[in-house]
Amino acid sequence: MNTLRRYGDRRVLSVFLLGLSSGFPWVIIGTALTLWLQEFGLSRSAIGYFGAVFAAYSINFLWSPLVDRLKVPGLNRRKGWILFGQLGIVVCCFSLSLQSPADALKWMAWLAIGVAVCAATHDIAIDAYRIDSFEPEEGDGLTAASAAATAGWWTGYAGLGFIPLFLSDGNWSWPELYQLMAVMMAVILVLSLFVPKPKEGRSIALETASYYAGRLNDWRAGAGANKVLVWVLVTLVGPFHEFFRRNGVKLALSILLFVFLFKIGEAFLGRMSVVFYKELGFSNTDIATYSKLMSWWVTIVFALIGGYFNMLFGVVRGLFIGGIAMAGSNLLFALMAVVGPNIPLYAFTVLVDGFCQAWSTVAFVAFLSMLSNRAFSATQYALMASLGTFARTLLSAYSGVMVDWLDGNWVVFFVITTLMVTPSLWLLWRMREPLEQMFRAAKPPNQAS
Repeated sequence: MNTLRRYGDRRVLSVFLLGLSSGFPWVIIGTALTLWLQEFGLSRSAIGYFGAVFAAYSINFLWSPLVDRLKVPGLNRRKGWILFGQLGIVVCCFSLSLQSPADALKWMAWLAIGVAVCAATHDIAIDAYRIDSFEPEEGDGLTAASAAATAGWWTGYAGLGFIPLFLSDGNWSWPELYQLMAVMMAVILVLSLFVPKPKEGRSIALETASYYAGRLNDWRAGAGANKVLVWVLVTLVGPFHEFFRRNGVKLALSILLFVFLFKIGEAFLGRMSVVFYKELGFSNTDIATYSKLMSWWVTIVFALIGGYFNMLFGVVRGLFIGGIAMAGSNLLFALMAVVGPNIPLYAFTVLVDGFCQAWSTVAFVAFLSMLSNRAFSATQYALMASLGTFARTLLSAYSGVMVDWLDGNWVVFFVITTLMVTPSLWLLWRMREPLEQMFRAAKPPNQAS
């Protein structure tokens, strides 16, 4: 019962709300913008170029140190950046409603980049907010918050995102829909004002400052140039230095390689899934009903269930179970390729895949959160998350090439995506003892096992 009560924690509920804010921008510059440009008659290539705006999510670690060290005047360090990013999204979204693809396509592209940069920036702060809201020994709380973040993201993306897409088939024009989405984002902003402030853990940052100051020999003398240099070192180098010093170079590199590899198979499958459904013979309505609407509530329910079991089993075991299940669920897609357009099998595959993806995502987010030091939570989490995103974005771009190389043999393709998880699980097995030791040491004596 104590485990279940974690979901009623105000901090966990706040993370769910902020998850809405993370998921909804993907509708603004993703699904909605694609449909608007497609209905206008833009070519597939031109529409594809607009997808490049999501690169902001892959490189946001470059400016994450500034989010870690600088404050928006008059506001808490984490909440300030969250609210600042939300305000930027509202402004850019409303500005998009005033444009037309006929005469302002380049300006629309710049505004889409603005939404992406603001969203990627406030995602840095949201991830750090989640980590900072819990003490290092509250591993179960972080796991519950990771489940809430996953459920919140999907609610913002699929739940709230359903509203403008549904209205687009009615009498609403796209400019009107973008004004509606700006209002929806503004409501999320107002609600975010009431989330509690997290604690700001700076002891390690100060310790790192002293470390660099000692190397420069001039800190106590108050040399201005050295103070600036130490600030730059703590801001830009400190988070990475602390991560490698705390974990050791070998373990740190193994962790980063694991993050890079863990979800590549899922990304390959996800990139080609709609193409597969269409080639198999499913209609757009089938895809919308099962892959979008059904996936939404399945992911939410199983994210919460997965969070519960990850709290019971531990994050490392949860990653093993989630990784194996995530890989195994890909074989159901191979079965679909053999059977053909069978609705019951399609629904069952979506159900199982949603469960496996939710479980593995919750464990993965909790894993990254627990590895991030609260003094540098924004930078360290952004580094690891961006590494995973970059790998999936870069490598999965060749998923279509692989299907073509296989002459459209979907069965073999899905078997390969199943095997893609093997290297990451092997790495996790090699790291299991130091990781479990690390996470066990973070628990208070009455919880350690």
